[in-house]
Amino acid sequence: MEVNIIFKIAAIGIIVSVLNTVLIRSGRDDQAMFTTLAGVIVVLMMLIPEIKDLMTTVKSLFVI
Repeated sequence: MEVNIIFKIAAIGIIVSVLNTVLIRSGRDDQAMFTTLAGVIVVLMMLIPEIKDLMTTVKSLFVI
């Protein structure tokens, strides 16, 4: 796993947090929730290939 992906996830978290705060302060709670949900989905989409590689590695360890 590269260190770059950790920085990307942190950057997405910061951006989503700021957007969430701004939207809640302006009274747009529904849009804030959708922004948070979109951030979570983007991060999960980034992590799916990494999880796949992990499972492949674990599977190869147990093959005789």
